[in-house]
This record gives sequence, structure tokens and C-alpha cells, in this order.
Amino acid sequence: MSVIQDTIARINQLDMEQKEFQQAVTEVLETLEPTAQRHPEFVKAGIYDRIVEPERAVMFRVPWKEDNGQVHVNRGYRVQFNNAIGPFKGGLRFHPSVNLSIIKFLGFEQVFKNALTTLPMGGGKGGSDFDPKGKSDDEIMRFCQAFMRELFRHIGAETDVPAGDIGVGAREIGYLYGYYKKIRNEHTGVLTGKGLEYGGSLIRPEATGYGTAYFAAEMLATRGLDFKDKVVAISGAGNVAQYAVEKVTQLGARAVTVCDSSATVVDEQGISSEKCCFLMDLKNNRRGRIKEYAEKYDTPCFEGENVWDVIRKQGIKVDIALPCATQNEISRENAIALVENGCRCVAEGANMPSTPEAIKIFQESNILYGPGKAANAGGVATSGLEMSQNSLKMSWTREEVDQRLQIIMKSIHKSCLDAAEAYGRKGDYVVGANTAGFMKVAKAMMAYGLV
Repeated sequence: MSVIQDTIARINQLDMEQKEFQQAVTEVLETLEPTAQRHPEFVKAGIYDRIVEPERAVMFRVPWKEDNGQVHVNRGYRVQFNNAIGPFKGGLRFHPSVNLSIIKFLGFEQVFKNALTTLPMGGGKGGSDFDPKGKSDDEIMRFCQAFMRELFRHIGAETDVPAGDIGVGAREIGYLYGYYKKIRNEHTGVLTGKGLEYGGSLIRPEATGYGTAYFAAEMLATRGLDFKDKVVAISGAGNVAQYAVEKVTQLGARAVTVCDSSATVVDEQGISSEKCCFLMDLKNNRRGRIKEYAEKYDTPCFEGENVWDVIRKQGIKVDIALPCATQNEISRENAIALVENGCRCVAEGANMPSTPEAIKIFQESNILYGPGKAANAGGVATSGLEMSQNSLKMSWTREEVDQRLQIIMKSIHKSCLDAAEAYGRKGDYVVGANTAGFMKVAKAMMAYGLV
């Protein structure tokens, strides 16, 4: 076997229960075979074995109280995967599905995503199996403070800079940062996604959704296409999905779907700016369920089904798909349905939302497919810009940050295409993204010696 297959086999044996992590490692490493052939020095230095092992993984208990005094204990995690090119950087996820496998897969993906941004950031990820749904603000605050009582030991502005993710929005970041500031007695850029009043960046909430749309626009342009008058399917109803809807609408497209964990709504008329504002208020302020959108605007609501299942079963025609919900949401059957229903471009706003079988369908069908580590890198890129502003003790205007974001997404797109062509897979964004990110990190690891 090759060194790549040896490494995959080793991970499969050592981490037998960590299916998401195995999937991420296999997807990345199998595309890196040409780098091992071209760079024997990487093989000799054990780069492939070293890059799939985190620097450290911390697991800790998080005890907290409900409003009624009931004590609960959740598990907290922080996986610091690789800091070869900068401080560990990656979000915190609060969701019942969180386990070590999911945090490791997300941290591993983050290494390559962050390298693609051109900013000096390593990769990491953290979170807890805590479910914020249905909790009061006081319960959320107590949990965040309990979580930070352990996390603070492992993070710092030049060491590890967490951010938000699923279940961790502006409210949670505020509670986390407030408690960190209290126990460390310092005001520093240790978290990103902060409120504007205490060191946040303009465009940060919009960045992942906007960036996904910008990346998709670059992909479309390679075939002489754009967003104008296109029908776009978007999954999710959180931060990423909301701003993806907003940006594709601004670019002239018609977004027709959103969903949450309970249901999918299909709005054939398109989610207009007014409807998007309602969606943002519903999910960000009132924290309601997506069926309320269907009730207000009299649109079909499919309970218990995600966007891609609904598209498959209802035969909905779409031009562009932007999965912005969670991992492995698009199955092989869903991918076949998207292709048959006229989809020409898939850009991932979520992390690893397409199964390996779905990706194979997209690539065999010759539709444009942008993997998450490239397409959704706008969020962490703007987090990097927030870190820069914190270090400079200054704030940039909305226009400045948006312009920098567009430049970064164009640069990522070009890096993917250049790397794919250089390694014999012209036009393959998966190979391009993995290779471009890997080469930057691997060269830095080589420079440090065996550490």
C-alpha cells in the first residue's frame, strides 16, 4: 500500500468508532496521492501521519443548573489540531450530536480551510453536546460560564481563538467572552464573532453565507454563467443560510427553500428581502420554528424532511444548490435528484454536507462542485480579519471588510483551480482545495523539523 493508504488504514483501526473523522481523513488524503509521489521529503518526514493527529484534544465536564435548580452535566471538547501557520482557530458547536469524532473531523477540515484563506491561522474546533433549544437566557448564560471555566485554560489571542458555530451565536459569544474577561482580567481578541460594541467586525455575521455566494459566483463564471434569474435551493435557517439567501437575492437569483431540524418550507415565489427579514427575526430573536414562515406566507411545509429529500420527492427544479445546514445532509439519492432536476452548481455553506457517494455523483455528472473547506471559508476569513482589527486596535468599515472578503474568496477560487491543474486534475475543486491547503501547512511543518 502507499503511504496514503497506510495512514488511512491506521486511522480506521485506531479510531474505529469515529466515523465522521474517518470520512474526513479519507476524503482529504485520497486526493493527496500525487503530492506524496511528487514530494518524497514529505513521506520521509512523516507529514501524512502527523497531519491527521491533533496537537491535543481536551475533553471536560460542564456542570450547570436549570432555572428550577436541576443539575446537569454535559461534555465539553476542544481539539487543537494544527498550528503550523498560526494560532489554532475554529468554532464552538453546541448541539446534542456533538462528540469527539465530529469535533475532530471539523478541526481537521479547519486546518485546510484556514490555510486557503491566506491568513495566518491554524485549525481547531470545540463544543459540547449541550442543546440550547428551549433553554432560557439565564440557563444559556450559566452553561456558557461553566464551559468557559475550563476552556479559558487552553485558549488565548496568540494560542487558540474560538468562534461560533451551530448553537453558538452572538448571545453565546457574549456570555463566553464576558466570563473569560472576568476571570482573566484582560480585554483581548480571544474570541471572534463578538458584538461590534466590544471588538467585533462588521460583516462577520454575514461572512459565511456571503462568502459561499461569492465562491459560487466565481465557479459559475468559469462556464459563462451567473446568479441572475437562477433558482437556488438553500438548506438550513441559521446564520449561514440567512445570509446566503440575502446575498443570492441581491445577485438576482430566487432562493426557494430553507429548513430547520423540524421541517422544510418551499417558497416558489422566492424568499424576498422582506421575507428574509422575517426569517432572521424568527430564528435569531424569537427562536421559533420554520413552520411559522410557512404559516405567515402560506407556503408548503414538509415536516420531518430536509430540503434535499423534499426536492427529490417533489421533483423541484433548481439551478444551484447551497447546502448550509450540517454534515452528510445530501445523500447519493438526493444528489441524483438534484442532477436530474437541472442543478448546475453545488457550493457547500456547511462543513461536509455531502456524503462521499453524493460527491461522486456531482463529479461524474460534470456539474460545478465546491467543497465546504473552500466555499464556506468566508466565515473564518472574516474572523481572521476581526483578529487583525483587534491586534491593530481599530475597526474597518463595512465596505472595507466586504471588499477584503470578496478578494479572499476570489483568491481561494484561483488557488483551487491552480492546484488542481498543477497536480493533473484540472477543474476539480476537491483536489484543488485539499492540495492547496495541504501544501501550505506541509511546507510550514517541514520548516519546523520534527516537532
